Amino acid sequence: MDYSRYCKKYVPYLFLAPALILLIVFFFIPFFESFYISTLDYSNDIYNPVFVGLSNYTTLFHSSLFWKTMWNTVVYLVVAVPLLVIIPLIIAIVINQKLKFINFYRVSIYMPVVVSIVVAGIAWKWLYADSGILNYFISILGVEKIGWLTDPKYSIFSVIAVTVWKGLGYYMMIYLAALTSVPNDLYEAADIDGANLFQKHLAVTIPHLLPAIALVSIISSISAMKVFVEIYVMTQGGPLNSSMTVVYYIYQKAFENLDLGYASACGVVLMIIIMAISVLNIKKIEGGNFGV
Repeated sequence: MDYSRYCKKYVPYLFLAPALILLIVFFFIPFFESFYISTLDYSNDIYNPVFVGLSNYTTLFHSSLFWKTMWNTVVYLVVAVPLLVIIPLIIAIVINQKLKFINFYRVSIYMPVVVSIVVAGIAWKWLYADSGILNYFISILGVEKIGWLTDPKYSIFSVIAVTVWKGLGYYMMIYLAALTSVPNDLYEAADIDGANLFQKHLAVTIPHLLPAIALVSIISSISAMKVFVEIYVMTQGGPLNSSMTVVYYIYQKAFENLDLGYASACGVVLMIIIMAISVLNIKKIEGGNFGV
């Protein structure tokens, strides 16, 4: 028997087996279980649900509250993701320079990442309070106090600000790691061509960081679609459902209303949307659109 040929053919599958087992146990089995639960009705008796087929999905797509939460999630995605892609990139480029106390700046910017999101949410809730420090400063300027978390016009954007603040350091580190792969020769060539600082980064840095930018876009998009803790701690979906996202809606239906079938249907729809976004991003990367 040709053992070298045998190993070359089958050994890679042995290395892939642990990941496949984890996917089966923690993704595929829970997904099919959730889909099965979504075909049941728990409204009459939670211990003896009734099979109703796709009725929960029909109810879901006719629910104005579901579409409201979906719209809030899209707003979260559209506002938070560009900020989490662009601002950390700018910070990483600045932090990558030879500056005094550079390690102190890096640690300071990364510090919010290691702070518990629950602690951060409570702290920001105090800052956003009607008598909090933010309203104190704007009142000094003669501006009327703002209901950061109590006004439907501002609530979701106030929560988005916390998400952005919390994620800046994490995505900055991804960009810093990618910046180490940019050859200094290219910057020197740009200097010879007479490029200014902005032109150098536009022509050299950005093209080399496109794979990292794509990675940050995917991670931040998935995180924005699944945001929950910030909503739970700061607004609980209010006021008037103005900050309620899909994940918090699922939590409310499943654990407060005990409508497990409806919540599972909502979860299946959300998972399909997240998978679609991820596949589109991966296809775009594999197509070479983010390559150097």
